[in-house]
Amino acid sequence: MEISRWSPEEIVAEAVASDERLWVPTANPGVHVRPLLFDTVRGAWVNVTRIRTTGVITRHAHPCPVHALVLEGQWQYAEREWPARAGDYVYEPPGDIHTLMGDEAESLTMFWITGTLVELDEDGRTTGYADVFTRIEQAERHFEAVGLGADHVRTYIR
Repeated sequence: MEISRWSPEEIVAEAVASDERLWVPTANPGVHVRPLLFDTVRGAWVNVTRIRTTGVITRHAHPCPVHALVLEGQWQYAEREWPARAGDYVYEPPGDIHTLMGDEAESLTMFWITGTLVELDEDGRTTGYADVFTRIEQAERHFEAVGLGADHVRTYIR
């Protein structure tokens, strides 16, 4: 079977990249993301989040579902009793508010996020947001700064 000429190119990427330049730092020290896909049609992005710090990472909500697969280590939500451990799948329903907490050891989790990540303070007020376009811009700036070139981000845009 032949693939349609209208079909976008495949992405085959090292999910847990050995090249440190591919890990984009976040606003939280000790937390990086490895972009795998920026879906500008559906407003989604897929990345591996690497946490190398303990304590609060961010309190946030999503208006759309989020899917996560823990590849290594563990983390938890302050509002839940369960930890997410290596091999676990986590489904976050739309509107769920949670505070991501890093554990003592490094964790690696693949997240598939559609829509927006809305950052919240302790009183539930919006303090910031991220979407596929802000994530693209963040990665673009990082790739330029580390010598890969701003256009490297196009590798992951579909």
